[in-house]
Amino acid sequence: MKALVIGYGSIGMRHAHVLGALGHDVAVVSRRDIDHANHYQTIEFAVQAFAPEYIVVASRTVEHRRDIAELSRTGFCGKLLIEKPVYDTGSDNPPEGFDTVKVAFNLRFHPALLRFREIVAVRAVSAVTVYAGSYLPDWRPSSDFRKGYSAIRAEGGGVLRDLSHELDYVLWLFGPWRRVTAIGGTFGNLGIDSDDVFSVIMETEKVPSVTLNMNYLDSKVRRDVTALTDKGSVRLDLAAGTVETDDGVETFATERNDTYRAQHEAMASGNDAIICGISEGLQVMRLIDACEHAAGTGSWVVA
Repeated sequence: MKALVIGYGSIGMRHAHVLGALGHDVAVVSRRDIDHANHYQTIEFAVQAFAPEYIVVASRTVEHRRDIAELSRTGFCGKLLIEKPVYDTGSDNPPEGFDTVKVAFNLRFHPALLRFREIVAVRAVSAVTVYAGSYLPDWRPSSDFRKGYSAIRAEGGGVLRDLSHELDYVLWLFGPWRRVTAIGGTFGNLGIDSDDVFSVIMETEKVPSVTLNMNYLDSKVRRDVTALTDKGSVRLDLAAGTVETDDGVETFATERNDTYRAQHEAMASGNDAIICGISEGLQVMRLIDACEHAAGTGSWVVA
């Protein structure tokens, strides 16, 4: 398949590498002078000259809306995968005119998360606690983290968007959110202006109490979920790849690119049972907007 990746930062490079390893013919759009054999400066020229069947929007979050609109103007109507989150703000105007539109919440393909989902699906869940923390300066040690989009609010940075995987899989596992409140902002001393901490409390369709804590400040990488159920607690550790119940611990070996590979294979095959649909991706955007409003006003927001 002819695949075009828009944007060639760290995530765009990963998508291009994985697609190439899968045997696809890959081209890249970037305004920068980059080291890629098939490189175009503009979306319009890339679509005309390369004629892609599949496009990945992996530009900066703040550029997504513009890039998708430009794609529409070119007449491209194939498969579209948008890196998470869909937009920097707002949840209106879903992309139209494409054969397929999906959102790249690749953690849905993590085998430990899939096993956790299988277990909690047949249990009554009373409460869920989610934690996602790591140290932003450690993400890309070779570059100045303060210049990356994660550190810059105006470019769509901040933990609420960077770690929106957690928002997505909570809704995927436990149903749409009903009401939410939150506290968040720039609380650490990293010298950035995006939010480095967010704490969220919400009620979903299936669970009366869900708490999420996300940050850029934890010196140890942690990404875990605990569900309290009618048949005992279930613990998911995404960093270790384990799922623990009263019956023991299951371990799932996985490499970082495995979830990206599975996501692209799902797009290529049309098997969309797991991959995030655009309506679900926009529901995450509505939750992000609600969390920010709640944090700014000290109130509960009802869906």
